Amino acid sequence: MPKLSWLFACCLLLSACGGQPAGTTSGEAGGMQRSANDGDHLVSIDSAEAPVLAPMPAKPVREDPNAPWPDAQLGLGQAFISCATDYTDQDGDGPALPALDRDSVRTALWPCRDTGLLRVRYQGKIDAGFAELAWRLAAVADELDLHRRILDLDSSGGQVEAAIRAGDAIGEANWTIWVREGSICHSACVFVLAAGDNRLIAGKVGIHRMMRISSKATSRAELNRELHEVYGNVKDYLERNGVAVAAADLMMTVPNRSLRLLTPGELKEYGLDGTNAVQDDLERIRQMRKCGDDFVRRKDAFLIAFDQSCKPVGADLEAVNACGQSLKQRYGFPDARCPEESPLAENDATALELPAPRPEATARL
Repeated sequence: MPKLSWLFACCLLLSACGGQPAGTTSGEAGGMQRSANDGDHLVSIDSAEAPVLAPMPAKPVREDPNAPWPDAQLGLGQAFISCATDYTDQDGDGPALPALDRDSVRTALWPCRDTGLLRVRYQGKIDAGFAELAWRLAAVADELDLHRRILDLDSSGGQVEAAIRAGDAIGEANWTIWVREGSICHSACVFVLAAGDNRLIAGKVGIHRMMRISSKATSRAELNRELHEVYGNVKDYLERNGVAVAAADLMMTVPNRSLRLLTPGELKEYGLDGTNAVQDDLERIRQMRKCGDDFVRRKDAFLIAFDQSCKPVGADLEAVNACGQSLKQRYGFPDARCPEESPLAENDATALELPAPRPEATARL
């Protein structure tokens, strides 16, 4: 059974899970593909024509769980809620999320309190609705103490601004991002993947130039000036997520009508594969305080062994996960003092004693 692991999640430009996009010919990683959908894969919207987005908190606010949320809805996408990593059983990806209001999100996530794990399968475009989905899910997951969070992506791309907005919310909320077998993460999806604490990629990740909607450019120089500010924002975003700005430079060289699939080596080189480097620094500081020096040293040693022994090119996810599980005991994991901080912790969930339901959460449902 395919299992998702916290520590070997891989990332790339916005990707999607669930198959090859319509209008795209197949090709090898590192090669070029042709897209029939032109600019709708990675677009930047003029400020004068941008839809008005409701204010979004910098991070989910837990102190006032009953505060009203502004109206919002998913656009060109659909989200499914599951409380397990295995998508091959009878429950698959779980039921569809019916709406984005607080009560609907809380009701959909409530069963996951039994496992402490939330997996959200999103299929569709990266747009304003997806950005709203990102922070609303995290807000309710905080309320219900769902600390193991997986965003299971399948997206051909969308709006740059919405991707960055969603990515900033995701980066504050401890998500692992997964592009599973048969799924894609193309174009704007790359920015969402960049924001994950960890990224696991078994599908295809691809990039190309962005297109400015309603551009009035009549020359290359004018078009370059229009895109300069947008690419500046993109590079700032990639840097704060530990991704090489060279990824944005490479995007500039790929025509919008085409698609450049990134190789495993490129994903690693650009910082889109595995652990988010910035988040890793933050976690090391926090874990040093909480779990001690010995824990951090053992976890570092495990991660090195995991990368060297369990992540050869071409290994399927089940084999990678089994290898990682076999390594854990050698390095003293799961750790009795810090079980939730241990590597591959989501697979130890059934062995841990689950906390009793919080009375106030029960009363709110």
